[in-house]
Amino acid sequence: MTEAEPCRLLEARDYHAAFEWLLEHFRDKVFRLACGLLQDESQAEDMTQDIFLRIWKGLPGYHGQASLSTWIYAIARNACFTELKRRAARPTVSLDDPGWEHAANSLPAPRPADAEAGAESDVRVLLARLPEKYRQVITLFYLEQKAYDEVAALLGMPLGTVKTFLFRARRELCRLAARSPVLGVSNPIRHPHALSQL
Repeated sequence: MTEAEPCRLLEARDYHAAFEWLLEHFRDKVFRLACGLLQDESQAEDMTQDIFLRIWKGLPGYHGQASLSTWIYAIARNACFTELKRRAARPTVSLDDPGWEHAANSLPAPRPADAEAGAESDVRVLLARLPEKYRQVITLFYLEQKAYDEVAALLGMPLGTVKTFLFRARRELCRLAARSPVLGVSNPIRHPHALSQL
């Protein structure tokens, strides 16, 4: 995907057309990134709208310091991290809360799934158990198929740290899978389809 067209539109100050192009080409990628980081599809949908509102407001200030994709992912990442910090500051939900009981009762019963769908669902469960710093690199590297240096730039960490976190995240995913016999993924890293479809 070339960014020449939106850059040309931005140079012409046609922000509306540039935004429409970015929305069409990045909406799904931003949603998957938000879903991977927040681990909640409903919140990811809301967050995606919020992110694109921020992108729209920021377009006049974009002057090509970084590629458009890097700029968009930085906005998305920062918005998701802000939400994660806000979540962490919230009080925990009591198990005596009637809303909790209703949510628990509304969950579907576990059932065997077909190989692909089951692997995808199981990897989601495993990713949710990873520490946030590992989940971030796994999400960007596998879900968004970013190169090592792009992950490093997006997360603001050294390249060596990214590689270390990826190694540890893969090891932790395999360890979690081995300790979860209910799950159908014995080695989630060997299921690239499941990872890429999260």
